Amino acid sequence: MSNLNDFILFAQAVEHAGFAAAARQLGIPKSTVSKRVAELEARLGARLLNRTSRSFVLTDAGREVFEHARAAMIEVEAAESAVLARRAEPSGIVRITASVPTAQFHLAGQLPRLAAALPKLQIQLHVTDRFVDLIQEGFDIALRSHFGPLADSDLMARPIHRETIGLVAAPGYLAAAGMPAAPEDLAGHDGLLTQPRTPTWKLTAGERVVEVIPRARFFADESTALLAAAKTGLGITALPRSISAAAVAGGLVVPVLPQWQAGEVTTTVLTTHRRGQLPAVRAVVDFLAGSLRPAGAGD
Repeated sequence: MSNLNDFILFAQAVEHAGFAAAARQLGIPKSTVSKRVAELEARLGARLLNRTSRSFVLTDAGREVFEHARAAMIEVEAAESAVLARRAEPSGIVRITASVPTAQFHLAGQLPRLAAALPKLQIQLHVTDRFVDLIQEGFDIALRSHFGPLADSDLMARPIHRETIGLVAAPGYLAAAGMPAAPEDLAGHDGLLTQPRTPTWKLTAGERVVEVIPRARFFADESTALLAAAKTGLGITALPRSISAAAVAGGLVVPVLPQWQAGEVTTTVLTTHRRGQLPAVRAVVDFLAGSLRPAGAGD
């Protein structure tokens, strides 16, 4: 089978009426164009050009080959344009997995904006608190919120959001139990906690650190359940501020010891090295990094 590049070089030589002009346009030596066209003629067993120092004329066979070669050149240019267009406007399916709180409080309001801005992009969001294996289950992106460093893996990790955790409680609970004036006062309050094994809060304010153990009243390892329990007046809980923000704005809960924070949570985008290079995946990751506050921005 003949080399397609030779047909394209031949078509370029014809369109530019000479080897020298074609070589200048392509940025290659004139001798390369001449040699490749001669090799094409040899493989086809037919003269394509009658050329002298003053003329450059197609033979009958040359005219037929030129028409086909020119069509091939147009198809190659169309293929290149199609790829460049895909790079300019991301398209295709991007599968995202995220936990319930991340989906509710970070993605639900953002992903529809992305879908509207990039109509050729199809986003598939899978919401689960289960640890998902991106490679085995065919996901492009995972968003994970974590309190400490993520375990080492072969995945590409990009932290995109970091926020502090604050204490909140319902006004009715505080009216009955009293507003704590200092972290040490929390020992006499009902706590809505995440883990029975570690029923403590480590509070910081600048360089000051205080560890307190409230009365364990309720346990849940899911933020929306803790927020719901706090709204009912069961006690005080610690939540990322973005999760409690709407309830605080609506007066359903109020900040407790607002100058103190009960930790920090980071949201990280994870992709595989192969999928992370796809234009559509990069577009989603860049959008998420821009639409959520950057890591370290604070409140």
